[in-house]
Amino acid sequence: MIRIILLRHGETTWNIEGRYQGQEDTPLSERGWDQGRKAALALKDVPIDRAISSPLSRSYETCRLAADFHHLPVMKDERLTEISHGLWEGIHADEIEARYPEEFRLWHTRPDLVQMPEGENLEDVRKRAREAFDEYAKTYDGETVLVAAHDAVNKAIICDLLGLDMSHFWQIKQDNACINVLECDKGTWRLVTLNSTAHLGYLVSGIEQKGL
Repeated sequence: MIRIILLRHGETTWNIEGRYQGQEDTPLSERGWDQGRKAALALKDVPIDRAISSPLSRSYETCRLAADFHHLPVMKDERLTEISHGLWEGIHADEIEARYPEEFRLWHTRPDLVQMPEGENLEDVRKRAREAFDEYAKTYDGETVLVAAHDAVNKAIICDLLGLDMSHFWQIKQDNACINVLECDKGTWRLVTLNSTAHLGYLVSGIEQKGL
């Protein structure tokens, strides 16, 4: 059996501003660094065998804070990179809604039907994330693996491992620096913990971010 501790990165400056960041390499905010340190402390005494992260710095640094307690290097996996929002990246949610009203409406109602202009769709994200997780399950059987990724990546892989298609994307919430736990035993995945934020000092954040 493999156990994956799946993190979302801490808050970024663009999360605060409501900009769509996608694959832009945006930095953690001051609060994001604090969230990352709190997640790391929560995992300090949990046995972890290896650490893997998206190459984007907001996830990598969140992962590194936890990995350092276990004296582990952080491996980078391109398949964990956030969804490419294409022409939406760097733009405020309100401005996207004004420029692309139909696509924006669909993104919040039927995200499975949206192809980001000059970017990806959720099926692209699902395929690469699932390939990564299936590889981890095969290669690291018997281990506990820390994985740090992004909002859309986490939602897509959690849906997929539970047998849900991407139309259920918005039914999964991922707060900044949340902790999820997934296990795979003999090819069967199960969700053990979802969007835990107790280590951040609250059970429910109440935060609804405008941009991913």
